[in-house]
Amino acid sequence: MRILITGGAGFIGSNLAWSLLSGGHEVHVIDDMSRGKLSNLHPAVLTRTLDITGPALPEAVAAIAPDVVVHLAAQTSVSASLADPQRDWSVNVEGTRAVARAAREVRAKRVLSASSAAVYGEPVRIPVHETDVKKPANPYGRSKLEAERVLAQELRGSGTDFASLRFSNVYGPRQDWQGEGGVVAIFSAAMTRKEAPVVYGTGKQTRDFIYVGDIVAAISRAIVADTDLAEQGDDGPAYNISTGTETSLEGLVAALRLVSGYLGPIRTCPAREGDVERSALDPSKFFETTGFRANVPMESGLERTVEWLARQG
Repeated sequence: MRILITGGAGFIGSNLAWSLLSGGHEVHVIDDMSRGKLSNLHPAVLTRTLDITGPALPEAVAAIAPDVVVHLAAQTSVSASLADPQRDWSVNVEGTRAVARAAREVRAKRVLSASSAAVYGEPVRIPVHETDVKKPANPYGRSKLEAERVLAQELRGSGTDFASLRFSNVYGPRQDWQGEGGVVAIFSAAMTRKEAPVVYGTGKQTRDFIYVGDIVAAISRAIVADTDLAEQGDDGPAYNISTGTETSLEGLVAALRLVSGYLGPIRTCPAREGDVERSALDPSKFFETTGFRANVPMESGLERTVEWLARQG
């Protein structure tokens, strides 16, 4: 199968590309390299460096003629969305529109678009189901929710199957630990350097942490699913990709202490704007549709992450 991954040189995309190559697929990547790295990619991956919001995208997708498009290119920083919501909207909403249109034009069989737990905002219950109220707490969450609607608007009735995959908090090797990297990567990097990690807020806030290998396995299952994933509804078909388990930041710190051997202090700072207090997503809908369930224990995932970071020096 010929598969195109937008944002494929980044954290999740590069892990997916390696896995798909090992499965015998032909893998193409489009990435503007603002966050992605060519060094993340296997030499067999066919890569084009371009912006998904630019005029070159339709021609590039037409030249690839993919069977499946996995759309991972995005602006993923909450703080960046607060500082520049217009750019956040341009990349996440209009970028998704452009990718969906390009996929429709080449009659791709399926488009899988990465969404986020951020679409829910502060949940009304835990774990959150796909049909629960969605009140994003920041521009990033609002743009990802609108991207789901745009995907449905562009692809419903086109003959191209599609779905938005709402990832919970993904962690693992190749995740950026600098700037706006994920909290697991930031904490792990600090501890491996014997530096005090910074916890924003009380530390009681929770997240649903899922290992990148499980995310890759879920996407791979969705790629080959023998049933249509598209459904009716204003914001299109959406599936939580998660563990369904809440872990507090205090609990994460304790687990990372065991894995990394860090015994030093923990710094605390005031909570950041746009952060939610609790988050865990119900994964049962995706399991019922595809038979997939996340199965990497957190301890194992953290060990692999810390080992990878230690090798980076």
